[in-house]
Amino acid sequence: MARRGKTDNDKDAPKGTFKASKRILNYMAPYKWRYFLGLFFLLMTSLVFLSFTQLTRYLVDSTTQMGDLNYEIPFEMSMTTIGLVLFAVLILQAFFSFFRVYLFSYVTEHSLADFRTDAYNSLITLPMTFFTRRSVGELSSRMASDISQIQEVLNTTLAELLRQGMLIIGGLMLLFYTSTKLTFMMLGVVPVIAIVAVYFGRYIRTLSRSVQDEVANSTHIVEESLSGIVNVKSFTNEAFEALRFKKSVHNIKQFAIRSGIWRGLLASFIIVCIFGTIVGVLWYAVHLISINELTPGEMIQFMLLAMTIGISIGGMAELYGGLQKGFGSVERILELIDESPEQIRIEQSPASIHINGEVEFKNIKFRYPNRPDVQVLDDVSFKVNPGEQVAIVGPSGAGKSTITALILRFYNAGSGTYSIDGKDALEYDLRELRQQMAIVPQEVLLFGGSIRENIAYGKLNATEEEINEAAKKANAHEFVSKFPDGYDTLVGERGVQLSGGQRQRIAIARAILKNPKILLLDEATSSLDSESERLVQEALDYLMQGRTSIVIAHRLSTIRKADKILVLEDGKLREQGSHDELIAIEDGLYKHLSSLQFS
Repeated sequence: MARRGKTDNDKDAPKGTFKASKRILNYMAPYKWRYFLGLFFLLMTSLVFLSFTQLTRYLVDSTTQMGDLNYEIPFEMSMTTIGLVLFAVLILQAFFSFFRVYLFSYVTEHSLADFRTDAYNSLITLPMTFFTRRSVGELSSRMASDISQIQEVLNTTLAELLRQGMLIIGGLMLLFYTSTKLTFMMLGVVPVIAIVAVYFGRYIRTLSRSVQDEVANSTHIVEESLSGIVNVKSFTNEAFEALRFKKSVHNIKQFAIRSGIWRGLLASFIIVCIFGTIVGVLWYAVHLISINELTPGEMIQFMLLAMTIGISIGGMAELYGGLQKGFGSVERILELIDESPEQIRIEQSPASIHINGEVEFKNIKFRYPNRPDVQVLDDVSFKVNPGEQVAIVGPSGAGKSTITALILRFYNAGSGTYSIDGKDALEYDLRELRQQMAIVPQEVLLFGGSIRENIAYGKLNATEEEINEAAKKANAHEFVSKFPDGYDTLVGERGVQLSGGQRQRIAIARAILKNPKILLLDEATSSLDSESERLVQEALDYLMQGRTSIVIAHRLSTIRKADKILVLEDGKLREQGSHDELIAIEDGLYKHLSSLQFS
């Protein structure tokens, strides 16, 4: 996976951050009143804390005589009374803090639920061209780790950043009220810290994005190796996969360590500046007390405020880095949401169109977007009448599977016309068109639920009777009934608990339940034993009855009864006709392929 370097996008980081923050605020808008209430409690926690420092000053000065200053506290309160008020303030702080945390959590979780839903809805409706460019591991990382990062920002980082900002502003106001001389001395270091924090924050943001990219890459390696664990073990490539993952983890470690070094340098710099300033301020405060320009209580209050502001400013750098990291994650998710989707409606609804099942290709040319230099189909023309069974044969790489992908409109042809019932396929609603089609692939993917759920995937509102009937027609009911849990049997991830023949029959039952007008078959019996092949072929024969069926054939013995056979080679349609017509062509490609299989 290519790693992001410094690009123009990095230069536009402030603009990107503003855009990301604006977009995420749109998701928070429906819950704005709760958020504003949370901000009110956030403000109250800051004010209560600042009042705590003022009361601490009164507590100290209640027993202090300042000679010529004749200092008096503004309220007639004893030391005990002030102590009790301080305790009440702490209780109030706890009350405000609870509602602050609850309200921010409420807004965050509801906003993120909407954000996750939009991100997934966008992802699931993207065209196949997108998925040929992106790995599953990368996309899974975005949907998991990136959104978790956003959750941390909205739930903790942003609220803490606001709280620290309020403490700094309120604290500075009290500092000026307490001692202008000490305040100006302390503030001399702030511009230096601000400039350094902004510079460091930008660099840390770039490193954080690199870490996220490498995490996505490592996730892809794990998913890829575990999905192909049979190949890994049969080729004894455990060491190779372990080394591949180790390299990816090493890259994550290097970027994360580099990020940690820079964050550590930033924190160390700020600590030296802030607490060095506090030491200087403390020395000067003692001097002011010695000349009766400051009371001990004012000094205690000033130091508490100064330390609070110092800690807040020091924490702001870390929080700012976390905020930048979070907005980097927001940008990555927004990239998914902003991708151009297929023109397909995501809501469930019955098809409102009816087709007869006529399929026609006229002068179709096609190249895959990620392989523009390879002409996959070259001037292909054929017509399939409603209810016909048409087989597509040819050497590997001839373009057979590409034709089924174009029929399903996973891709659009580069030139030529693809029509359904004489109407350009592009003029049909994509969702309704695909509802009229079903595919049974060679390698069946089942979802990790029950057998019932996998069959019902062809018709989500199917009744129990319809599911059972479809299973019977697919020769699946008998083996399903033998399982202890019957139709509630869990098939495992990708259907690993079932044999190849059983998975094929579940897929056929799913297609029967869907009741399509156009059926696409990628030779479903090519990798099965004789008994499983017989059962699956019987189910397929039933499934193809009365439907336009387009079969990608690897075993030519299974297509002799096809109404028409299309013979592809190097993306060109070399021959077409019935089995008897093609076998009679001397030096014909179909005859050559037949002789190879039956010799």
